Amino acid sequence: MLLTEEAAKTALVMPFLQALGYNVFNPGEVVPEFTCDVGTKKGEKVDYAICEDGKIKILIECKPANSELSLANASQLFRYFSTTDARVAILTNGVVYKFFSDIDSPNKMDDKPFFTLQLDNVRKQDVRTLEGFTKHAFDIEKIVQVAGNLKLHSLVYNALQAEFQEPSEEFVRLIAAKVSPGRMTTQVKESFRSLIVSSVSSLIRDKVSERLKSALTATNPSEEEQEDGGAPTEATITTQEEVDGFNIIRAIASRVVDPKRLVMRDAKSYCAVLLDDNNRKTVARLHFNSPTSRYLGTFTGKEESRVSVGEPIDIYKEETAILKRIEELSK
Repeated sequence: MLLTEEAAKTALVMPFLQALGYNVFNPGEVVPEFTCDVGTKKGEKVDYAICEDGKIKILIECKPANSELSLANASQLFRYFSTTDARVAILTNGVVYKFFSDIDSPNKMDDKPFFTLQLDNVRKQDVRTLEGFTKHAFDIEKIVQVAGNLKLHSLVYNALQAEFQEPSEEFVRLIAAKVSPGRMTTQVKESFRSLIVSSVSSLIRDKVSERLKSALTATNPSEEEQEDGGAPTEATITTQEEVDGFNIIRAIASRVVDPKRLVMRDAKSYCAVLLDDNNRKTVARLHFNSPTSRYLGTFTGKEESRVSVGEPIDIYKEETAILKRIEELSK
């Protein structure tokens, strides 16, 4: 049990920072127990400050793994945010990570996070968002832009949720005008309000049913899908790392075949690299969906062998296996 702050930091937070590419053993890059006197508050500390060229990029406040992450636990972050160069602050218990910036008011930390990550429930879009916080990709202007978009997305989501649960008169009139442009009496309005709530419930049930069918298909794929790597679904999002990995494989392949013959086909659980866009000619698979581990799948016949890759450039180490596979598929 990670009941103390130190346990959460050592077992969860430090590995998380390492996964983002930061050297937790370099006190000039990841500063533990960062101190900055603020007004009458002397000697207060935040748990970590991530620095680059002497400037603070990210402030991190840690709590025990069983702690609720409330604004009361972020008091140091609020005070330090306005007195440092940081424009990103993270409040975490090692399992949940709440990311804050200064979208509402410059140099003042927002009351609400623009992004929340739960390590026990990581979505593919979370991996894409996290990419912007890695050491090699950190760009504060892009992060602030993404933060603004994520916040607007949250506001739109909440507004729609409120309308779907209890439609406002304006929303009822809008929908009614699209399907029945007659006179809007009180009786008609109430009828449409009930219809909107029930229709939204039906729509959600249908979408959930579609996702369950897709999940069952992914769990029990057909023979063709097993060889192909699965056809991409509407929810599939290709990450930049997958694109980088594909380009590296194509660069390796260019030594023996026209690189245009290689295509990328993304599925839910991995990204397949095919020769001649042929379902039965899988060159390799990129298993890059986990935020902490990545694997390259290479093939001999129908047998897949997986090797760990820290980052896409490590794929070059598997050049021999990739070229051998292309030779096998070209016969």
